[in-house]
Amino acid sequence: MTNDFDDLLIGESPELQAVVNAARIVAHVDVTVLIHGESGTGKELMARAIHGASRRSHAPMATINCAALPEQLIESELFGHRRGAFTGALTHQPGRIRAAAGGTLFLDEIGELPLNCQAKLLRFLECGESQAVGQAAPEKLDVRVIAATNRDLQGEVRAGRFRKDLFFRLNVVPLELPPLRERRGDVPVLLRHLTEALARQHGLPAPEYQPDAFQVLSRYPWPGNVRELRNLCERMLILLGGRTIHATNLPKEFTEPPVNAPEGDFALPEHGVHLAQLEADLIRQALEKTLGNRTRAARLLGLSRDTLQYRLKKYAIN
Repeated sequence: MTNDFDDLLIGESPELQAVVNAARIVAHVDVTVLIHGESGTGKELMARAIHGASRRSHAPMATINCAALPEQLIESELFGHRRGAFTGALTHQPGRIRAAAGGTLFLDEIGELPLNCQAKLLRFLECGESQAVGQAAPEKLDVRVIAATNRDLQGEVRAGRFRKDLFFRLNVVPLELPPLRERRGDVPVLLRHLTEALARQHGLPAPEYQPDAFQVLSRYPWPGNVRELRNLCERMLILLGGRTIHATNLPKEFTEPPVNAPEGDFALPEHGVHLAQLEADLIRQALEKTLGNRTRAARLLGLSRDTLQYRLKKYAIN
């Protein structure tokens, strides 16, 4: 597996490079890592880069998406089960933890893990003991855990949906991947890289994007992040392979503002505004957009985190 972060996490922006540099250091230390980031920012790629640069790179990396399995199956999928442990358990299944023995287990969408499984995962992280469903005694396994989430886990802890002790055990080294809208300068770099890679994959001639197309795409907010950009690259490659792409060739959703979107800078209404109320409302919107992540909310508002904390207290926003 590659140990070159630059092969997996493409971009030159300071926002991305800061987290990549931290991940390079963490890769060589056998600690648990919690990767934060919106959907589509590359959390699994970051996990693979860390595994590939670690001393465990020769061993397997197993992945489980905690949101993709029914609650009644996730414990068996994670820890395994013995034949006859429950109806339908016709054979022994080792589980993802055992499959990652000596290597790395990547727990994607860890915030979706049911509470009953959280207790067993905590025990594994603390003692290295894994017990399959129907197994008489636990066994020791050497596995490094990397988890990822797009949720505010501290908020989930306060709401009683995530164990506080498990959060602190996972959050040994937190890494936060910035959304694409916060590193728009990387859009042209990513566009070229993804287009070339997809052209090789599909055996098609790559289109050539012109400056006016880059300008439009660099202004777009990218709610789906890098995953959305990759989808656009693939669409344009298939439909316009080998052609020159101007802004007028881009799909309408990238060139036209959303319906009812305000044009230009904010315009003061004739009847005026209540400034404090407006400010409090913008803060709440920023927290909602970032799922309660105060660091990212502060960036959206152009504030320092300390200034945001002051305003949260000022307006009694929890």
